[in-house]
Amino acid sequence: MLTEALLVSAPGKVILHGEHAVVHGKVALAEALNLRTFLQIKPHKDGKVSLSLPNLGTKRDWDVSKLQLLHAAFLDSGEPTAPTPEQVEKLKVFAGFPTGSSDSECLAVLAFLYLYLFICRKQRHLPGLDIVVWSELPTGAGLGSSAAYSVCLAAALLTFCEEIPSHLREGAASARWTEEELSVINRWAFLGEKVIHGNPSGVDNSISTWGGALRFQGGNIAPLQRIPILRILLTNTKVPRSTKTLVAGVKDKLVKFPEIMKPLLASMDAISQECERVLGAMAAAPAPEQYLVLEELIDMNQHHLNAIGVGHASLDRLCRVTASLGLHSKLTGAGGGGCGFTLLRPGLEQSVVEAAKQALTDCGFECWETTVGAPGVSLHAASSLKADVLRTLAGP
Repeated sequence: MLTEALLVSAPGKVILHGEHAVVHGKVALAEALNLRTFLQIKPHKDGKVSLSLPNLGTKRDWDVSKLQLLHAAFLDSGEPTAPTPEQVEKLKVFAGFPTGSSDSECLAVLAFLYLYLFICRKQRHLPGLDIVVWSELPTGAGLGSSAAYSVCLAAALLTFCEEIPSHLREGAASARWTEEELSVINRWAFLGEKVIHGNPSGVDNSISTWGGALRFQGGNIAPLQRIPILRILLTNTKVPRSTKTLVAGVKDKLVKFPEIMKPLLASMDAISQECERVLGAMAAAPAPEQYLVLEELIDMNQHHLNAIGVGHASLDRLCRVTASLGLHSKLTGAGGGGCGFTLLRPGLEQSVVEAAKQALTDCGFECWETTVGAPGVSLHAASSLKADVLRTLAGP
């Protein structure tokens, strides 16, 4: 077990193309978003386990002795494949949450307890820990915030308990794990996602673990080997929506209008595949006209998403505002509100970007200028992190 602090980060994600169509067996492309979740873990010498989540305004402390009793009661078993409802309910009782509670604080605490108890179970004694998690990602916006949280927890606990090694060398700013070690992190992070979401697809934790870009179809996830880093403007409309309701609405339309919906979904699949082809060509030999193709694909897919019923007036407004400045936008994720992204082509004047950010902010939206194709989960030297991140992780 390590005796020094560790700093870990993992990215969120955006769906470039294929949202909703992927539910019906079509191709979806996801990329790692360079807005990250950060986690600091260090030993706690007073026999306590402390979890601080400043984004949620939450801080929890437990005695290791009580966690040891909980562990002995029902977690002393073999390798877990999925959290059982009974385990989740017992964790809920232990943490003092009402039986029907499912808010962000509750789910984050339960995921931590589950991963802590299982990953640390091989230790002679459960360790005292102090963990602080802070994120640049908004919760509930379809950007993979829960997956980034689960990946950070899994990576930090596995490394702290020396189930996987720390590859951070003295003087280095950051380090990654091997492919085999990343697979271990991803497997545990997927269990954390199961605590939070019940039956997740595995896309979000995979993209947060490996970074870059992934192709997802029919339950099969494959990395895109060579991709360019793309600059985007990410916009949160702050309009809440239900993914479950939106997915059900598309299914209903497919049943009602099969001859209309099937060609739309097939066209969305073709858009994803063309985008994949263009990204590969850009990585090999970048050319300005490739961005024009990406912009056309964005416009076409946004129209398709509106046609299948997952648009929203807020997203229409986002597209109109950016189009007035010569930019191209589409929703990302479930739609019905939530987030959209705008492609920022090379050479675009910063004054245009600032004008777009101001106009979107004036609409009541929240904007970030960032990139996609970011690295996956990473270890960091404290000196390499931004001052505001370190201040948050250090606490008051």
